[in-house]
Order: sequence, then C-alpha cells, then structure tokens
Amino acid sequence: MIESGDGRAALRDEIASFYRGFGQPEALLAAFRSAALLVPITADGRLSTTPYGGVEWVCGFTGEPDFARYVLARGLGVQENHRYHTIFGADLADWAERRAGVPTGVLVDIAGAAPMAFPPDIAEEADEQ
Repeated sequence: MIESGDGRAALRDEIASFYRGFGQPEALLAAFRSAALLVPITADGRLSTTPYGGVEWVCGFTGEPDFARYVLARGLGVQENHRYHTIFGADLADWAERRAGVPTGVLVDIAGAAPMAFPPDIAEEADEQ
C-alpha cells in the first residue's frame, strides 16, 4: 500500500470539507484527480462496475479499511482474496469518460462514513447520441 504522496489524505480532507459545508468544487476535483485510489477488479483483471439508475459506477477507495467495508457490505466472501488496482483519480475519470455510450461515474469510499460521488455528465453524453 502506498503511504505517502498518494493524495488520499488530501482527498479525504476535501470530502470532509464538503460534509462540513465548506467544500470548494475545484479543490475537490483536483484532490480526486491527484489521489491514488484502490479500485476493485474482476477475476479477469477488468475494473469492476455496478449498474445503478442507468449509470455504470466504478468504486474507488482511499484505503484498505474502506475497501474492506465495501467487501463486507456487499456480502462478498471474507475468506476470498479481493483484488484491486491502484489508479489515480485522473486516470479513472479518463477511463470513465472514454466508455462510449455507457455513462460511467466514480464513487469514492461508498461504504464509508463520508462517501462522495463523481457522476458522469449525462446531458453531454445524451447530446452525443
């Protein structure tokens, strides 16, 4: 696990600012793009996504405890090995944007105390179709 310089603490701080009512959208997005997130992968090494509300969501986590809470909340086997890739938020956002015809958003620490969603720009994608 990457401990320093991974941007996760800065992202957690920006998310906390939003929850306190003092968040700055530009600072939040910059922190997200700079953070090295843990992203679950499938057995064949692809990024795991979950469909909800017409959107495919990919989850990213700011640490292994947050990832473990997600595994438990989903009822996944605790004895199994749950793999992830470490991906910078900027690369994750770029991947989501490149999924032509599939609106894809990013959820950060979805099973934690302070989840944050970065939804796709659905209006922009609808214009392209």
